[in-house]
Amino acid sequence: MTKDSAQTALLWIVAAGFFMQSLDTTIVNTALPSIANSLHVAPLAMQPIIIAYTLTMAMLTPASGWLADRFGTRRVYFVAILIFVLGSICCASAHTLGQLVIARVLQGVGGSMLLPIGRLAVLRSVSGEQYVSALAFISVAGQLGPIAGPTLGGWFVQDMTWHWIFLINVPIGAVGLYAVQRFLPAHGETQAPPFDFVGCGLLSLCMIAFSLSIEAPFSTHRAAWAAGLFVLAVVSALAYIPYARRRRNPLFKLALFSEPNFSVGLIGNLVCRIGSSAVPFLVPLLLQLQLGYSPLHSGLMMLPAALAGTVAKRWIAPLIRRYGYDTFLLVNTLIVGSSIVAFALITRGTPLAIEIAILAVFGASNSMQFAAMNSVTLKDLSHEDAGSGNSLFSMVQMLAIGLGVSIGGGLVNLFSAQWGSAALGFRLSFACVGVITLVSAWIFRQLDEAPAQPKVRAPAPHSAGR
Repeated sequence: MTKDSAQTALLWIVAAGFFMQSLDTTIVNTALPSIANSLHVAPLAMQPIIIAYTLTMAMLTPASGWLADRFGTRRVYFVAILIFVLGSICCASAHTLGQLVIARVLQGVGGSMLLPIGRLAVLRSVSGEQYVSALAFISVAGQLGPIAGPTLGGWFVQDMTWHWIFLINVPIGAVGLYAVQRFLPAHGETQAPPFDFVGCGLLSLCMIAFSLSIEAPFSTHRAAWAAGLFVLAVVSALAYIPYARRRRNPLFKLALFSEPNFSVGLIGNLVCRIGSSAVPFLVPLLLQLQLGYSPLHSGLMMLPAALAGTVAKRWIAPLIRRYGYDTFLLVNTLIVGSSIVAFALITRGTPLAIEIAILAVFGASNSMQFAAMNSVTLKDLSHEDAGSGNSLFSMVQMLAIGLGVSIGGGLVNLFSAQWGSAALGFRLSFACVGVITLVSAWIFRQLDEAPAQPKVRAPAPHSAGR
């Protein structure tokens, strides 16, 4: 096989892995009511299957590069696909919610390594002048996942069974396993520096405790339990600070936070993505449970958001060059937050054109928001800190998805019980998560005046196409 053919095969392998991972992030949402009915639980009780997946990915993403260095890129990528496929089979075989949550954790273990290690394999095999083009090719797979996911999920549920939203990964993964062994370059083990297991453990404990502290009041109504978990999260985060100062090579250097835009961007991303992440979870539930849409119809309704987001990507760079990051993020955040609040206005009598318009505005503005937030957070990091900053940024992205699902679903339960109306519960929840997103506009106002010309930097491991 020629060098060009080998590189082409490598790009297709990595793109297929990214597609499989991004598809699985979105395909589940449309099927939640059907899965809940099959498992005999309430649809809004399905939050853990999303949260377990995203939190697992958040915790393990920083270790992916070390694993590739320690055991070899091809070997670890092969194992990542294998674990993901086995997790998918376990998901399809689950008979209880608890079993499904455990299977989703297994899926998350594999999914956490698919894109970072795939990108690393490309970096080691593709020349510098071709790297940007290679990443652009891979990112297309990340865009196709959110477009195909909701529609495929609705179709599988309506015409087959929900089990196929997981079983579809089996043939894709089988082809991937063969292709990895056949085409992926065998980059051997290297002398990897010691991995910071203690630091990773402290931050993972912080994320888990913080996520559970947010969800506890909604699910158990035990304020003391939630407060205890929140204190544990704070203590874990604070314990990391002196630990990182003493360690020569900590998981994340504290010097990262000396870059003002990184700190502001990280907090702004977390707050803004809570609302944005609640929407893909809540909208299919709204359409099916309140408006009476079929699973396929609700999946098709998500297409305008995904397609508008793909089209809007080309507008980002010209707008930032003209107005700068600070002005662009202020205005665009207001549009994203307002479009989320607008979902509260959708009822059975809302014209279809209005629903599509709201979804399209949300999809376009949200897509541009993600790209601008990613860029402004990472663009001023030094070359030495870029990798570490990328990993921390990816953890925050995954954490925000889990928080969005927890808060969005929890608010629906809370308001529905308080007012005795599920329809009102959805409306008030959309209003609340939209306001949370609007708050991030004030956070982005704290950015240092940034140059209007965005710098070119590889996106975060889990940010391509999002």
